[in-house]
Amino acid sequence: MTATLGAAPPASPAGAAGTRAPRTGFEISHGARWTSGAEEQTFLTAVDRASARVRIDRIGTTAQDRPVQLVRIGAPAPERPADVRRGNSVLLICSQHGDEPSGREACLTTVRDLAYAKDRATRRFLEHTGVLVVPTANPDGRAADTRGNADGVDINRDHLALKTAEARAIAAVIRDYRPDTLYDLHEYGPTVPYYMKDLLSLWPRNLNTAGGVHREAVALSRDFVEPAAHRAGFSTGVYGIWTDPETGDPVKQVAGDGQERILRNTAGVKGSVGLLVETRVDPLPAAGRKDSRPAALADAEKPDPARNNRRRVDSQLAALDGAFTFFDRHRPGIEAATTAARLAGYADHGPVHLGGADNEPATDGQILSDPPCAYRLDAAQFAQVRDVLALHGVLWKRDGDGAVVPLRQPLRKLVPLLLDQRAGYHLTVATPVNVCGVW
Repeated sequence: MTATLGAAPPASPAGAAGTRAPRTGFEISHGARWTSGAEEQTFLTAVDRASARVRIDRIGTTAQDRPVQLVRIGAPAPERPADVRRGNSVLLICSQHGDEPSGREACLTTVRDLAYAKDRATRRFLEHTGVLVVPTANPDGRAADTRGNADGVDINRDHLALKTAEARAIAAVIRDYRPDTLYDLHEYGPTVPYYMKDLLSLWPRNLNTAGGVHREAVALSRDFVEPAAHRAGFSTGVYGIWTDPETGDPVKQVAGDGQERILRNTAGVKGSVGLLVETRVDPLPAAGRKDSRPAALADAEKPDPARNNRRRVDSQLAALDGAFTFFDRHRPGIEAATTAARLAGYADHGPVHLGGADNEPATDGQILSDPPCAYRLDAAQFAQVRDVLALHGVLWKRDGDGAVVPLRQPLRKLVPLLLDQRAGYHLTVATPVNVCGVW
């Protein structure tokens, strides 16, 4: 099954009823250019029509009227969110940043390969695991080759406030399908000699991530994604950490904190096993390289952008091979961890962290050691945030013209991050309610 994901498609792959499997613009050009928006639509339409495993929905519309789409894959394709929630599920979010296209290319070919694969292992995998893919999470940014969307907003800093159409679409998918694992594909620019691996990954660092979910996310990164990349000849590291090129020791952290508004952390807070994966954009000079890739290959990438582009996509595909092996082998552990994380909210006890990370302890002022039972919103506040609460799946009870949001619910640890005045990215300042029996 994993070989199907990572392997390049045959020259004339046969699909259902003898149809030919489509190829992306990237594949057709052998990496000389990225797949266009029109080519993506043609590609996905062909896959949808040819395979009973695939369903495609329009889940949002961008400011420039481009579709944000969700591809649902199963054996057979899941018809409703409930069909996905009955088993294990994974959500791939591809190219949130429009100038980071390699993840999108890997996602498109993965959709095609899962749809057309005839081997028993893939079929058995899809019988037990629903695969959800947002192939282009930022269509306007991809068209313009910009990090942000049409309004210049970084979508990956909007998964709490949900001001963008793109982040709102993703939030609705997470709410409706409750994916067990969320895998977020990106790219990064290297800093020689400290930050130059072929592929970096990072789990949710937010301290509101349940212990079991955190352990599974670290295992996904260290025990599956990194080894799969190594087997394919790629070097790996931890995203956001510069390392000494001689010793491998950390030098400083430059990114990858515990901000709850970043998707990998939002996923952890919501009880999903999250992982960020970043492949290196630029080719590196051969001189002074400390990783395992041959110097001649590094030099060859510089005058040949297509070769560098293929390396970027191939490293994403290698990591995805490791990820799909994890989804298959760790299915019971993943389901146990995510189920426990979501049920824990009903117990309504334990601290909520408003800061810190798994590698940076929270200060006393960043810990709600005894959180309130609920938060009260007046009429104006409720009107302001009601839609966002609904998109997150946060539960509330009407209270006159306003509402009360109890902490006793699956998204318990998200509630203070949205409504407490001490939270760094709160939506509004709600009034804490400390009389627990009523709610």
